[in-house]
Formats: sequence, C-alpha cells, structure tokens
Amino acid sequence: MFQFLNKFLVLGVLAISTTTQASTKDIAKEPEAVPGEYLVKLSDHINLKGVSVESLSEDLHSSIKTRIEDQNIVVIKRPVIEKQSSVMKSLKNNSLVKTIEPNYIYRINAVTANDPLLSKLWGIKNLGQQDAEGQAGLTGIDIGATEAWNIQTGSENVVVAVIDTGVKHNHEDLSANMWTNEAELTGETGVDDDGNGYIDDIHGYNAITNKGDPMDDHGHGTHCAGTIGARGNDGKGIVGVNWNVKIMGVKFLNKDGSGALEDAIKAIDYATKNGAKIMNNSWGGGAYSELLEEAIQRANSAGALFVAAAGNEANNNDSKPSYPATYKTDNVISVAAIDNRGQIATFSNYGKKTVHVAAPGVNIYSTTLKGYESWSGTSMAAPHVSGVAALLAAEFPDMSQVEIKKRIMETAKPVAGLRNKTSTRAIANAYSALRNERAPADLDDPSRWANKEFKVSSPHPYRESFKQSYTIKVDGAKEIAVYFEKFKTENKFDTVTLSDSNGKQFEVYSGNNDDMISSAVPGDSVTITIKSDSSESDYGFDVTKVYYR
Repeated sequence: MFQFLNKFLVLGVLAISTTTQASTKDIAKEPEAVPGEYLVKLSDHINLKGVSVESLSEDLHSSIKTRIEDQNIVVIKRPVIEKQSSVMKSLKNNSLVKTIEPNYIYRINAVTANDPLLSKLWGIKNLGQQDAEGQAGLTGIDIGATEAWNIQTGSENVVVAVIDTGVKHNHEDLSANMWTNEAELTGETGVDDDGNGYIDDIHGYNAITNKGDPMDDHGHGTHCAGTIGARGNDGKGIVGVNWNVKIMGVKFLNKDGSGALEDAIKAIDYATKNGAKIMNNSWGGGAYSELLEEAIQRANSAGALFVAAAGNEANNNDSKPSYPATYKTDNVISVAAIDNRGQIATFSNYGKKTVHVAAPGVNIYSTTLKGYESWSGTSMAAPHVSGVAALLAAEFPDMSQVEIKKRIMETAKPVAGLRNKTSTRAIANAYSALRNERAPADLDDPSRWANKEFKVSSPHPYRESFKQSYTIKVDGAKEIAVYFEKFKTENKFDTVTLSDSNGKQFEVYSGNNDDMISSAVPGDSVTITIKSDSSESDYGFDVTKVYYR
C-alpha cells in the first residue's frame, strides 16, 4: 500500500504575453513540384526559335532543360537549395520573362489502400484514433505513409532483409511480398541449385541450422515484416509501409528470441551476398564486437542500409552504447520509439548524438504467427524506417544507402517530445523524404513559445512510498509546458504525472528524462505529481523554466 502525503502547493503566478503564434493547421503546404525546375514563358518580343540555349541560359542565370517552342516556353533548372519564392521573385523582374511557374506535379486522386485493418495502424496514419491501450493519439504523429503512397507504393525490385526470428512466409498478408529464390524454388530439393552456398534457400536463410528455411517460430520477425511490407490494397488484413516489396527472411534468433554472435554474422553476410538493399535489425545486446562491426561494414561496402533498433532500456546511448545501433559505420541508422502522442516511449533508448530518428513503436499492430497483434518496442519502430528506406529505394533506384540515410534524417518531421532525444529531434517521414523537402517546424513545440525561469523541485532524493503535488499557474495562458532540467525516477515504478486544473491527466513520465520539455497541458495551470512505490527511490526532478502561450 502507498502512503500518501497530500500536499498541494501553489508556486507562483507569471505574466503572459498577448502575442500568439499560428497553429500548424494555418500553414498551407506548398503544392508539389519538381525540385529546382520552373516553366518560363518568355516575353512576347522574344522568339524562342531564334535564341541560342547558351545565351538564354546566361540571361536567365539558369540551365535550360527543355524548350516548348510553339508556346515560347522553356523549362529551366536552378539549384534545389534555392527557395522557390526567391527564384520566382528574381525571375519575375527579368525583362525576358512574361510568366514563371514551378514545374508542378500532378497525380491521380489520392491513393488509399483497401486493407480492412488500416485504421488500426496509427503509425501509418494517425487520425487521433485510440491505440490498443485506449490512448487517443495526436493527428499527424505518424510517418506520412498515406501521403507518400500518392508518389510511391513500393517495388518488387527492392529487397529488404528482416534479420530476426525468421518470417512466417506463408502468412496471408506476407506471402505475396516474400523474396523468392527462383532457382531453388524450381530446383531439386537438397541441392544448392544456384550455387550460392546455401541449400533450398527459397525465401531466405536460417543461420542457426545453416539451412534454407527461415520460418518464424517466435513471431517477432513476422511482426517486423508486416510493418515493412504487408501486401497493400489486397483487401486483407493490414498494409505495410510498402504495398509491394521483397522481404527476405533471415533467421538467427531462436524461438526464445535470443541468438549468438556467430549466427548474427552469418545472417548479415547472407543478406549482403544475396542482394538485400535494406536490412532491418530489431535486436541488440552484448558488448562491442569488432567482428560484428566488420560484418556491418561488409554490408555497407555492398550498398546495404543497416536499420537498427536503439534498444529498450530507457538508456542514453551517447554515454552507454547499445549494439548494433551505436556502431559508427556509415550505413547504420539508429531508431528510437515514440508513442501516438509524439512522446518518446518510456522504454526507448535515446541519444542526441548516436540515435538518429524516431518512429512509431508503442502498441503497433502488425502480422504475427496467429494473425495480427499489437506489440511495443524500438523493434517496432525500426521497421517503419526500413519501410521508408524501401520506398526511397523504389523511387530512386540509384540512390546509395548513405544517401538514403541522409535523406531520411534531413527530411524527418520535428516533434517537441524528441528534443535532445535524437540527433534530428524528429520522426522519419516518408512523404517528405520522397519529395526531398524539409518537414515544417512543429509550431506546437513549446520550445518555440514564450518562457520564463521558474524553479520547483522534488526532494532529492524523494522518499519511498511518497506522493506530492505542485501547481504552476500562468495568468491568461491557454497552454503550459514545463522544462525538467534534471529528472530521474525508478523507471516504470515511480512516476511524475502532469494534470490540468480539473485533475485530468495528460502525461506520465518515468525513468531518466534530463533536459526535457514536457508536453503541453491546456489551461492556465499545470499540476505536477510525483509518486513512488515502497521499493527504491531516486533523484526526483528539478523544473527550472515554464513555457506558455
């Protein structure tokens, strides 16, 4: 039983600025256009047929891509780093230019998959629906997959290796997207028909038995495979980030979910030798291994991206590396997990230097041995990023693994809950990645609001079986967030809860959350409640600033 110390302290009143900021809903997205390309209709006194490409390029300070002579139009190319508005303004003032427009892209009406369980996939499309635990999400906290599908839905030419517990390759939602070694499929049983050193490796490889059947006997690998590439628009079950893709099952983890270094190396080498462009690695453990790093380097030399789950220990990977996610090989991209409200998952490892991006990883619905289930972990986050990488590989076949990693990082969507948790402070976003555009700033990020210093602390350390509440009030505020300079509680068992003036809970934090801005609480006050169990205690928290709008 807990012993409660019901103290309620009003700690201060702050003045609030009358300045308001626009919501993200007020900012319209620029229409899609070919990056760096514009159509220029020349002035009436110019006859395009009589003008050389060289002189026109010089006069327009642009390279000429094509000419539409009958309409007196040229298509020009400018550096993609130039802002569209700057190019338009500059050329409108050029005496040779009558009209200039971006080279807009037109597509068929929005593509929507007909898979009946799509609404359960908040990581694919977050409309504020509840997850498996009943928590309502925040609209837009997802990877932008449905928007991306208007551009690319995947390609059978892209091979993604799921290096894991195997894949149930006869699952109704996966079988059509499984990688198939045709030489072995049509060859003789018990014979290495294609001469690649592996016998009967029809859908992949089992490194534990050194045989060709990677059938999943746990479910973890199958769950990861569904997020990457459950067959889309087939009227069945769910849909993966890719409707079409080739999933290579590579098993080195056993039915208990564990595996040895020797088999991990064999698994990575198999995927490398057999043409995997992307490798999903939702596993970790052990100390630094030079031999494992060398296997990842071999994958890098072969042009494969190595997507790695950051780990589930609520650990800072900057100070305590987690492998394989923290290897510094150029092709490694490390992925943290977020929930459907944009907060880093309580279990997720993080690191503002060593963890690159985040992705949905809490209550993720996907394929399993028994059908479909919701699982949580950075294991579930990594496949979302592998899926985005596969879409990029389908749209840009010549893009290298390092370029794919860079594109994912540079176009990730900023989210307040990831401040100082990943190097990008952002969620991977398929739509922005395909368009090669930086996602807009998160105007709902409290770090962009008015703020003032304000100090309140729990006891250091707090006691066992302890509960205490503190209230911060800001006159006239519509939303409030607090900055925890230091925050450390016994993970999962001792909690800090944020509530509004009516007692409604909005967030619950636990573990190590130093240098964190909380999510916003509506109204002019926020109540912070720390509660511990009867076992060990820890530091507690220090609030040093309040943000408000």
